[in-house]
Amino acid sequence: MNEQHIASAFDRDLEAIQAQIMKMGGLVENAILEAAISLETRDEERAEAVRQGDKAIDTLEETINEEAARVIALRAPTASDLRLVLSVIKVSSNLERIGDYAKNLAKRTGVLSQMEPVNGSAGALRRMAKEVEGMLKDVLDAYVARDAELAQDVIDRDIQVDQMYNALFREFLTFMMEDPSQITACMHLHFIAKNIERMGDHVTSIAEQVVYLVTGSIPDEARPKGDKTSLPS
Repeated sequence: MNEQHIASAFDRDLEAIQAQIMKMGGLVENAILEAAISLETRDEERAEAVRQGDKAIDTLEETINEEAARVIALRAPTASDLRLVLSVIKVSSNLERIGDYAKNLAKRTGVLSQMEPVNGSAGALRRMAKEVEGMLKDVLDAYVARDAELAQDVIDRDIQVDQMYNALFREFLTFMMEDPSQITACMHLHFIAKNIERMGDHVTSIAEQVVYLVTGSIPDEARPKGDKTSLPS
């Protein structure tokens, strides 16, 4: 009876932590979209809201980590339950990093708003960010539903984000060679594109955690990377 009580207490604790994960995920999804819109529309007020909103994401990660540590200490989870708790910590860490990248995007809005726009690049960056946001939404659904198939689909879609990044990278190089006056703006835009590509990598890491939770094994780490550029991030 005591073991049953411990198990039900663990389930309640885990539910509460996973609710926090979903709240955090919602904030991060919104940060991606708002940062991309602020870049495209040069809306510095919107960008500032994204920067300020990152504090709530960081606070949630701290809360989740503290709760996870408390559950491990108090409930002495079994091996499979421990895997669940550790996955929560890894997922929240990836979400926090994605939030940081969204904040970095927002930080560039003020700088870019002082420069001449570069041929449709803001719209392309927004489409790339929208793709990542869609992947994040799906991976959070997969996490809640323990849906390994949906998580694998998210992993497979990351190559599309890499391809979008590669195309933008080539465009920016072309613009810089043809018009040296655009070098500064293009370097900022490349930094933004690389940040979005990295967001996709962190979404993929969450998807791999979902597959691991469901199947007990991490997907093949030798998955092809679509980023063919050699510039440092």
